[in-house]
Amino acid sequence: MTSNDRPRAIADVSSGTILATVTIAVPPERVFHALTAEDQIPLWWGSDEQYRTTRHIADVRPGGAWRSEGKGADGEEFHVQGEYLEVDPPHRLVMTWKAPWDGDNVTTVVYMLEAVEAGTRLTLRHQGFGARKESCRAHGSGWEHVLGWLGDFLTSEGDDKPQAVFHCRLIPPRPDFAFTMTAAEEALMKQHSDYLHRKLAEGRVLLFGPVADPAGPWGLGIVRAEDEQGARELTEADPAVRSGLGFRYEILPLITAVT
Repeated sequence: MTSNDRPRAIADVSSGTILATVTIAVPPERVFHALTAEDQIPLWWGSDEQYRTTRHIADVRPGGAWRSEGKGADGEEFHVQGEYLEVDPPHRLVMTWKAPWDGDNVTTVVYMLEAVEAGTRLTLRHQGFGARKESCRAHGSGWEHVLGWLGDFLTSEGDDKPQAVFHCRLIPPRPDFAFTMTAAEEALMKQHSDYLHRKLAEGRVLLFGPVADPAGPWGLGIVRAEDEQGARELTEADPAVRSGLGFRYEILPLITAVT
């Protein structure tokens, strides 16, 4: 990420307040949009190793409600929600924060955006934890990740898109897998599909879906990457492969690709 600094968060458990900052090399207007737009937050808020936001609903006005939904790396679904208290684009955004994993306690998040020579200095204050010291510490660590994801997403937008295209064939652990899946395997396939949908939204996957091969269905993905190693890294992060159940990808480069 091109920025003056990496995200840093300090949790002051004595006051129940978190203060986090990051400098991002894009204008405040772009940062504010990424923090509020319904189609933006699912693109950057999360990672495959921790959790992914899959849906964001936002009525961005004072008194308007917002809600984010997602799924953890373990497949467990979650949500967090709140209400906008102040909306002053592109300078300030204040909203309440209510999460089931935090006992549905209501806290307040304040984003402050300042234009600087390097782009935007984003300062976040999350307050109202009271005596819940462990929750304050955990959220502080979480905000460092979140601001890092935001910065990486925004400063990578100008990068040239990789040009190589690869045919990726997902071979299941048995030929009749598509017809004999257990409930656990069906849940795994949902995680696999969610993962590829995210990569589709990012532009890394051009298309994907099952192929009706008479010898047994298999999965097809057409992937864009800088090189074969990049394609392999993308496929190895697929929950199906990571499950250890015997899924594997065969990867072949396209000689030419017309889109």
